Amino acid sequence: MADTADTRTPAEIEADIKRRREVLAETLDEIGVRVHPKTIVGDAKAKVASHVDHTLGRAYVQVNRMVSDVRAQFVDEEGAPRLERVVPVALVAVGVVGLLALGARRRRR
Repeated sequence: MADTADTRTPAEIEADIKRRREVLAETLDEIGVRVHPKTIVGDAKAKVASHVDHTLGRAYVQVNRMVSDVRAQFVDEEGAPRLERVVPVALVAVGVVGLLALGARRRRR
């Protein structure tokens, strides 16, 4: 059987108790900070902001990919416009704008 007698002096025991109290006080302070409502709200805001940043980053990548795909339809490899695709789209756009302008003009009368 092992000897369970404590061979520490009363001063050593008091020093150990003092050290443990300080560690417990630090731990309680840390717990108090963690469960404080402002800390909880701040952590929640940070988590939401991180999620929004991630979502916006993914959306940016998607939009950038779509713009590149559309651009590839209207520009060739050398950067020159593909007139066989640009001219019909431009005519349709002018026609739509003209119809909208005519419709707005008729409503004013």
